[in-house]
Amino acid sequence: METITRLIESILKENPCDLEVFYNEPMAEHSTFKVGGPADCWLKPSGDGFPMFTVALLQAARVENVPVFILGGGANILVADAGIRGIVLDTGGWAGLAGQGDGTLEFRSGTSLDTAADIAAGLGLSGLEFLAGMPGSIGGAVWMNARCYGVEIADVLKETEVVDFSGSEPQHRRIMAKKEEFAYKHSPFQNQRSLILSAAFFVKQAEAHEIRVEMNAHRKDREDKGHYRYPSAGSIFKNNPGFGKPAGKIIDELGLRGLQKGGAQVAPWHGNIIVNLGSATAQDIRDLVDEVSVKVTAATGFVFEPEVLFAGEWLY
Repeated sequence: METITRLIESILKENPCDLEVFYNEPMAEHSTFKVGGPADCWLKPSGDGFPMFTVALLQAARVENVPVFILGGGANILVADAGIRGIVLDTGGWAGLAGQGDGTLEFRSGTSLDTAADIAAGLGLSGLEFLAGMPGSIGGAVWMNARCYGVEIADVLKETEVVDFSGSEPQHRRIMAKKEEFAYKHSPFQNQRSLILSAAFFVKQAEAHEIRVEMNAHRKDREDKGHYRYPSAGSIFKNNPGFGKPAGKIIDELGLRGLQKGGAQVAPWHGNIIVNLGSATAQDIRDLVDEVSVKVTAATGFVFEPEVLFAGEWLY
C-alpha cells in the first residue's frame, strides 16, 4: 500500500485532478453481480485532468510493477472473493458528450451506455438505440464489441481515441474503425496495451419520438427477460453459430434452468443468465459457470466460452 500511496501522491502533484481514492474497497460495490473482494486501491479520477493523470498513473505503475485493472461499468466482470491486487482505475469519472460532428457523436469512455443513448435521442439522432437499458460503459462496450438486437458496436463505430502504451512512451492516437478487425464479442483493443479515452459513432437525424419508442421497447424487453430481477452480468456464455442454437436455448433444453450453487442460480426464466440470489459468493458463481459448461459438453460435445471476464485472484 505504501508504494501505491506514494505513487498516487507523486502523480497527483504533477497532474492535478479531482480524485476519489479508497483502500481495501469492496469490488461488490462496483460490479453488476454485486460480488467480489477488496481492491488494494480503488481510485476514480475525474474532471479535465483525467487524461493527464491517468496516463501518468499507468506509466508510473508500469515502472513500479504495480498492476492496474481498468474498470468500466462493471457489467461484464466477475471479481474473485479474494479481490484485486494493485490499483483498480475506475473510468466512470470521464463521462459525457465529447463532441458532435457531421453525422457523428463522440462520448468519453466512462459514459454509461444508457446515458449515451439518451443523449443521442435528446439531439434527435438515431443509431444508438440498441444501447438503451444495456449496462456498462462506452469504453467497455468498444473493448468487447458489445452487441444486442442485431446491432454491434462495430456497426456504428467511426473512430476511437486511445493512449497507446505498447512502446517506450505513450502515444495519443485516433484510430479509424475497420469492421474487418472486429468480430463477435471481439475488438482489436483486446490485443493491445491501450487506454480508450473516447469513441465517435455514426448517427443520423430522425424523429425523436420514434427513437424514444424503440429505446423504451428495448428497455422493456430487458425488463421482461428478467435482466434486472437480481444482480447478474447478463448473458454468461457467448453464442456460437456453429452450435446451431443460442447458448441459452441449449441450456434450457438440458433442463438446467434453476440449477443452483450456494447463492448463485441459473435463472429459472433464461438459461444464459446466472443470478446472485443475494447471498452468492464469486466462487459460487464461477462454480456454477463451470458446472453448466461441463454438463453441456457432456451432453452435446459443445464447449461454451464464458462472456464474462474473471478478474482478480482466483483459487484456480
